[in-house]
Amino acid sequence: MIWKKEIKTMLIILGVFLGFYFFPDNLLELNNPLTQAVALVKWYAREHIILCLIPAFFIAGAMAVFLNKNVVMKYLGAKANKFVAYCVASISGSVLAVCSCTILPLFAGIYKMGAGLGPATAFLYAGPAINVLAIILTSSVLGIELGIARAVGAILFSIVIGLLMSFIFRKENQDEQESVIIESEKIRPLYQTSIYFALMILILVVVNWSCGTELSSNLCNSSKWIITSLLAMIFVFVLGFWFKVAWWKLFSVTVLVTIVSAILPDTPTIPFVIAIAGLTAIISTGNNETKDWLNSTWEFTRQIIPLLFIGVLIAGFLLGNPEGGGGIIPPHWISSAVGGNSIGANLFSAVAGAFMYFATLTEIPILQGLLNNGMGKGPALALLLAGPALSIPNMLVIRSVLGNKKTIVFVLLTVIMATVTGYIYGNIF
Repeated sequence: MIWKKEIKTMLIILGVFLGFYFFPDNLLELNNPLTQAVALVKWYAREHIILCLIPAFFIAGAMAVFLNKNVVMKYLGAKANKFVAYCVASISGSVLAVCSCTILPLFAGIYKMGAGLGPATAFLYAGPAINVLAIILTSSVLGIELGIARAVGAILFSIVIGLLMSFIFRKENQDEQESVIIESEKIRPLYQTSIYFALMILILVVVNWSCGTELSSNLCNSSKWIITSLLAMIFVFVLGFWFKVAWWKLFSVTVLVTIVSAILPDTPTIPFVIAIAGLTAIISTGNNETKDWLNSTWEFTRQIIPLLFIGVLIAGFLLGNPEGGGGIIPPHWISSAVGGNSIGANLFSAVAGAFMYFATLTEIPILQGLLNNGMGKGPALALLLAGPALSIPNMLVIRSVLGNKKTIVFVLLTVIMATVTGYIYGNIF
């Protein structure tokens, strides 16, 4: 079990997380690159790790254990029907309202399960880029033209990037797929596995649903946690009936979470953390199948979390807080460099977006501010197509999964296509 062998690594990761999470605000009052880097990681730890990444790690770990390789190879493998593979990859990615970092454990999960390089990278791009909520918000805030252009561009990007990655690395991809050993069918029926994954994905989507700042936000927040609780209750029954988890353990955690929720109704994140901790304890003492699930979840966590923290620190040091600046590169340099619709302006916008970190939907108010300060419509679209799908921490993790060469090509394809698309859009509108 991982607990004995990996306890030191776990404690280090937990210590770093808690250190940033509780970092004193009064030490971040100075507006300089170092404090902005720490402030960005603190914000990331508070707003993103618990609700976004931890559920994503559990989903990715479950993919490696419970998802049948025959199914993955049938729909996403290198020899699968191309139309079906890329439709499944883009649609599967688009239903997740996640950022460029949250998609990473899910991408690593399906790729390691045997998905072809093309469909896997299409999924990797589609997750943060083809976000239905982001498309709707883009249309309402930045204009219907930019919203439609973003939707069409992102869908085409995911497919074209996947096809190009598959073509460029066709020999390596073929060798990788031939080395995948197809296992026999699992005993558990497909519908049970599908419901199990659907519930976890729905919980991930609902708890990260953005309610905005309107008067109705309180009602939205309370509603989404009620829905989360209902989904969690169904998930408990799934674990008990189909995964043979001890009922007394499930009941104990459910009671504890319910009591804490009643005591702290205004801080739903705390019961959520207790639920995650309880789930971890339950599956760590369950049958071999659930123990494998936890081991796989930990493998993704150990691989990805340190790289994300390093990447966010670098992004904060270079560019500061995207909403307030403070990095080495002054924000007015960026806004002055993306006016008009030259190739240079679109390229700069795409590159800047690729290196910045955008949480889900935060790119829209940031872009609105840049547009108000003279940013051209073409560079705006280039940033929308490159920014949400890439970031410095995102690139570091992709490199650990795909290697240097494939990562560089994926980033270059995204930046070049965003630049060209932004330039064409800017000339039309």
